[in-house]
Order: sequence, then C-alpha cells, then structure tokens
Amino acid sequence: MSDHRPRRSVLYMPGANERALDKARSLPADALILDLEDAVAPDAKEAARNQVAATVRQGGYGAREVVIRINGSDTPWGAADMEMAVSVRPDAILVPKINTPENIRRTSDAMTQVGAETDLPLWVMMETPRAMLNAAAIAHEAESKNARLSVFVMGTNDLVKEIGATHTPERTSVLGALSHCLLAARTSGLCILDGVYNDIKDEAGFEAVCQQGADMGFDGKTLIHPSQIVTCNRIFSPDEQEVSEARAILAAFDKPENAGKGVLSVDGRMVELLHADMARRIVAIADTIAALEGES
Repeated sequence: MSDHRPRRSVLYMPGANERALDKARSLPADALILDLEDAVAPDAKEAARNQVAATVRQGGYGAREVVIRINGSDTPWGAADMEMAVSVRPDAILVPKINTPENIRRTSDAMTQVGAETDLPLWVMMETPRAMLNAAAIAHEAESKNARLSVFVMGTNDLVKEIGATHTPERTSVLGALSHCLLAARTSGLCILDGVYNDIKDEAGFEAVCQQGADMGFDGKTLIHPSQIVTCNRIFSPDEQEVSEARAILAAFDKPENAGKGVLSVDGRMVELLHADMARRIVAIADTIAALEGES
C-alpha cells in the first residue's frame, strides 16, 4: 500500500443535514463521506451542495478524512458538484458508477479542468456488474502518470440490485465480486473499503460481516450510522499480538548482522522481506491509530 492512513470506519453523512454534518466533527470515524448522491433527494441537491461547501470550508474535523461524494457526470448535478468539490479542497472526491478505465480518465480530466491540484485524490464507487468485470483495468489507472485514483469503495447495495441477487447474512451473492475487486486493488496498490451493512439494530450480524471483511483483506468498511463506528474500528485495527509480531520482524531485519539477508528466523518462524513490508505497514497503521486516539 502506498498510504498508511487508517480507514477502518468510513461513515456516510447526508449532505443536506446540517445537524448531522456538525455532529460528525466529534465522531470517532477515521473518514467521513459527505454525500450529495444517494442520501439527497433531487429537489434538495442544490441546497445540499451549498451546505457541504460551507461545511468543508468551516472545517473542524481534525484528523478525520473528509471526502465528498458527488453525483455522476451524466446527471444534471454532476458538473456543478465537481466544481464545488474541487473549490473547497476536501481530502478526496468520490464518484459513483465507475464502469471503465475511460471513466477514470475523464473524471480526472474533469477535475483538472475546474482547477484541481494534481494531488487531489479520486475515490471511486465499484457498484455495477460492468465495473466488476473491468476491475483490474480500472485499478491499473492508479499506476499511470499523475494518477489520482487511490481508493475503491464497494457499493454492495447497488451491486446486489443490479445483478438481481438477494442479500444474505454470508453475502454469498457478492463474495466473488468482493474478492475480485480486492485482487485488483492490491495489484495496483489501492486502498479498498467494504460495503455498508443495512440493519442498524443487528449488532451481531454487523460484527460478523466486519470480521468477514477484515479476514478477506479489506482496509475498512463504509458505514451508515454512527452506532457502527466503535465495532468497526475494533475489528479493523491490528490487534496487540499482530503489532508485537510485526515489531519483532522489523527489529530482526534492522540488526546489523542481518543486513542484506532476505530470509530470517524470528521466534522460530521463517520470515522474508515481503513479511517485513507487511510488518512495516501494520506498525505504521497501529502507530497512526494510537496517535489519533490520543488526540481524541
């Protein structure tokens, strides 16, 4: 991964709800998606755009990553959303319904045309059958020169709807798509976030799906309610044993007598340089989480 920023919990916030946007400044989520798309009715789009612009300009979100989800370029609101989002300079812009690599290039060009600096990241919703089939090619855009693409966000609700499937506790209908996008994201060094869980009251079900996503390899999960944050943060954080083992691996490779070695024995287990890279990421994320929680 090119980015060690924790994205364990990424909470959608309706862009038209001023009170919710204000409350988000005190929530323990790693990132917030200020939503102008699904969470906003057509007749409230303009008001929501103005509200989100004022909110981001006001700031006060601390270390939380602030992302604006705009409407698609094929909608009446997409162009104005893009211009506003670029002007207020959030941490990233999230676009829906990405289907092809060409969509990525056009979106990046559109950002540039309205004045986006080259380091403004692009997050994309992966939520259609066509996107699933093109996942590797879409992810590969992250490797191009001046690439903005940095995060895949799984849109499991839309995906289930579009393939005519049914939501099940084990997510059987979308596990193949989730795994496919994970492989594509990792091939190109992207962060990838699991989709939302709809039943806010089902705490046991939510915990099980979080654990499934963490076990699969997702960096974190998108959320629809603040009550889901604490569980999500716990499950997607490296545990103490994992961090301790990672530190031991790094300490072993840092010893002068091990300089240049590609394979070592650490606590009776053979580890290679790839394990050192994984350990470095685990430690970096753990240290960042500790610093963030120390500030809160």
